Amino acid sequence: MHSTIYKICPEDLWREAEAKGRFDGAPVDRSDGFIHFSTADQVAETAARHFGGQERLLLIAVDGRALGDALRYEPSRGGAMFPHLYGPLPLSAVAWVKPLPLGTDGKHVFPELAR
Repeated sequence: MHSTIYKICPEDLWREAEAKGRFDGAPVDRSDGFIHFSTADQVAETAARHFGGQERLLLIAVDGRALGDALRYEPSRGGAMFPHLYGPLPLSAVAWVKPLPLGTDGKHVFPELAR
């Protein structure tokens, strides 16, 4: 559905994935059985709802087309369709990784996102 999808990740967890060569998900992802992603239209709400006030986060942009059939859009929050990856995230699918700092208002400051 969307060619670029986004993952918010604590920096230390992402650095472990880089050393390993793949991302197996955060604890919540492993518990749910898939890696949670957001579209550009969803990611700010995801940050506010699940990462409010947290520092040392990274925003990872992923080419959803590179994930094949393992990527599925499924209903979540009020019926919105969210991208879920059933399997590890290969780092070859990552377009870029950028810091996701907190602004002076306590909200995360996002770079320009592909929609």
